[in-house]
Amino acid sequence: MNLIQLTDLQPGDIRRIWSLVNDAQAPAPGGTVAWSFEGNGIRTRTTFIEAFRQLGLAFTELPHLLKTGERPEDLAGYLDPFYALYVVRESDHPRLSAFAAASRHPVINAMSAQGHPCEVLTDAYYVDTQVKPLQDARVCLWGPSTNVFRSWHELAQVLGFELVQVCHRRFHEALPHVTFVEPSALPGDADVVITDSWPASAEADAATQSDLAPLTEEHLAAMGSPALLPTPPFTLGRELAVDPVGYPGFVGYAQKELLLPVQKAIVRWVLASAEAGNGGPHADR
Repeated sequence: MNLIQLTDLQPGDIRRIWSLVNDAQAPAPGGTVAWSFEGNGIRTRTTFIEAFRQLGLAFTELPHLLKTGERPEDLAGYLDPFYALYVVRESDHPRLSAFAAASRHPVINAMSAQGHPCEVLTDAYYVDTQVKPLQDARVCLWGPSTNVFRSWHELAQVLGFELVQVCHRRFHEALPHVTFVEPSALPGDADVVITDSWPASAEADAATQSDLAPLTEEHLAAMGSPALLPTPPFTLGRELAVDPVGYPGFVGYAQKELLLPVQKAIVRWVLASAEAGNGGPHADR
């Protein structure tokens, strides 16, 4: 009943979440949400709060929920009587996972250092419905691995589709369903290119500036002028040398409006799974 990483899910779970996006008849859950957002989280914070409101859920902010010295099991033991759901943005992924394992109620990872499952479920839903079904889509990740890209890796593993990731060979990894290539060996075509802010660790590991290649208009042209989905906040002159606003294939700011309906669907799904009791998160399949 938790959503900590996408490998927690089965293909049917993901399709069920997506099926709830446009299901106006889905029952509204009840209870109070505890939410804690480390850092700004501007878009994710905005849309989750609006999701709680539209679902009729009370919500209480617990700043720095997992930053105390308490054991996760003690925190969960004291807080569980008051909440039906936790939505937490916490960089310490192992501590977030430990809290989720200790709690009797669902926990949603609103971003950790390891992954950003809600963001990727939203972007993948967009690709699947607006670009091309994921099983057929040629999805390209541009740059070294980030928490967003790791959630894409997990999604590809769960749903069984293929990804291409373009970055210097020093950042290549051996991963199922992911083919790593260098910028000098671009795929001949792509349906969508996804970027993310370079992690500080990648910049520290880069031997030279050329190890980190920003995406250019020439790169996009060489890949057949695909759709461009930059993960915000994006930085011109860093991961992007092309301004998305001036690129005809930019998916647009409105693409991120999908965060709201997808997050509502995720909340509905985890709470319905919790209500299923011992049936667990896959009881509705």
